[in-house]
Amino acid sequence: MKLPLLCWTAWSLVGGALWSEEPSPQQPPPAMRLEPLTANVIDPRDSPSTPEKVTLGRLLFFDPILSADGTVACATCHDPRFGWADGRSTPLGMGGAGKGPERVPIRSFNLPPLVRNTPTVLNAGFLGLVAGAPLVPEAAPLFWDGREHGLEAQVAHPLNAAAEMGGPLPPQNALESAAERLRSVPAYQRLFQAAFGEVDATITGKRLAQALAAFERSLKAGNTAVDRFLGGDPKALSALSRQGLEVFQSAGCAHCHGGPMFSDFQRHVLGFPDGERSAVRTPSLRNLTDTAPYMHNGALRSLEDVLAFYDQLQDTVSETLDGGDDAAQPPLDPLLRRLHLRTEDIPSLLAFLRDLQSPDYGRSIPSAVPSGLDVGGK
Repeated sequence: MKLPLLCWTAWSLVGGALWSEEPSPQQPPPAMRLEPLTANVIDPRDSPSTPEKVTLGRLLFFDPILSADGTVACATCHDPRFGWADGRSTPLGMGGAGKGPERVPIRSFNLPPLVRNTPTVLNAGFLGLVAGAPLVPEAAPLFWDGREHGLEAQVAHPLNAAAEMGGPLPPQNALESAAERLRSVPAYQRLFQAAFGEVDATITGKRLAQALAAFERSLKAGNTAVDRFLGGDPKALSALSRQGLEVFQSAGCAHCHGGPMFSDFQRHVLGFPDGERSAVRTPSLRNLTDTAPYMHNGALRSLEDVLAFYDQLQDTVSETLDGGDDAAQPPLDPLLRRLHLRTEDIPSLLAFLRDLQSPDYGRSIPSAVPSGLDVGGK
């Protein structure tokens, strides 16, 4: 169902949704209504953010002391110059040198390659936020497969992963091993004391994770043209972008990419031609222009490539869902039946997606880190 553009503006300002049918056991749920992004994140009850924690977390994020051999930092794969991602199809952690897309292997640990595209940490504090529901930071879904919840819990994974920051023989608890290395740096002793309010604040893995999470929640990127339009400014979007917004709804994109983060944070099987078929979490569409390449394996280099993929996908999905599929593979998501993208609609849809780019967000890089190692990794 399409609404005329003049009607759409008024509809959006009262929080309406273009999809009006009621869900039933035979139907997928209606599209989530689109909302502007709130200005504030919510902290876990046991880990309130403070400026001191954010300052500490920022230094930790850029300090390769957290990695087993002192060469890889969180910022190695989450670089502010590449939208807090890395601009690569898939990341290169241990054994690499260089920044972003120019990073290359310089030595081999005979580790299996990383196969998932690096997600941005912009708006990480809003992960899990959907329309009409409270944000629960402890339940925020992490990773493409959603296997972890909460930014604090996520921290241990890259430290323990051999190919990311752990090295060939990662310890059983790399988080505590990193905390032990930090305890040997006097500057970190002082920073942890300031952040956690104790004269002799012990540097622990838990506090390390809390400081990193506090910094990641500070990386907010809202106030896009789309946010301003949804918030009541009818002039925030061009005519072409408003047409793209209508296409976004009528084509069925909002069934998975709705809500204030333009994601339902659920896992879906799309049948991407990468040699496997697995359920992956819906990524946010915010700040897409800074976070290429796209898809869970980084195989598509441009937004035009992504829309071309969906345009081709809908041509075959009905046949696949109606029994022509490989029974040995996980079934494609039934929501794909709701996809009705037309080739002629792609220019306006691209204009809308590009208006989900934030005009400004933090990109600063420390000039030095307390360990004295290379800022952002080797």
